[in-house]
Amino acid sequence: MRGRGVARISISIPPDLLKELDDTLKKVGYDRSRAIQIAIRNFLTEYRWAHESGDVAGALILLYDHKSRGVEESLTDIQHEHGDIITSTMHVHLDEDNCLEIIAVKGKTKSIKELAERMMKEKGVKQLKLAVVTK
Repeated sequence: MRGRGVARISISIPPDLLKELDDTLKKVGYDRSRAIQIAIRNFLTEYRWAHESGDVAGALILLYDHKSRGVEESLTDIQHEHGDIITSTMHVHLDEDNCLEIIAVKGKTKSIKELAERMMKEKGVKQLKLAVVTK
């Protein structure tokens, strides 16, 4: 460790991948170190989500047909049953038929997966996406 509490490492990557990385970094304004740190954090978060049972935070993004009979009531009931992991919600009316629900979650991966699975089973739910980050 040196400097600001960071470790210096050396990595080997194919030249074409390095060129693509450098070209992209010029566009987004990051340096290589920042890009690698972000990639490692994303990799670890995805691994933890898929293989472990630790704590994560994230957002469930849900698209549903609000005209589908009973869907809003069912989704609200499910959210109340999982109030221990839901920290916030936002509801957006997209058009006459579709609503977007963004649900902030924090807790054990198992509990968040159960919530997502319950919601996805509801008639009228068209799409569900989960974005997770580690705390």
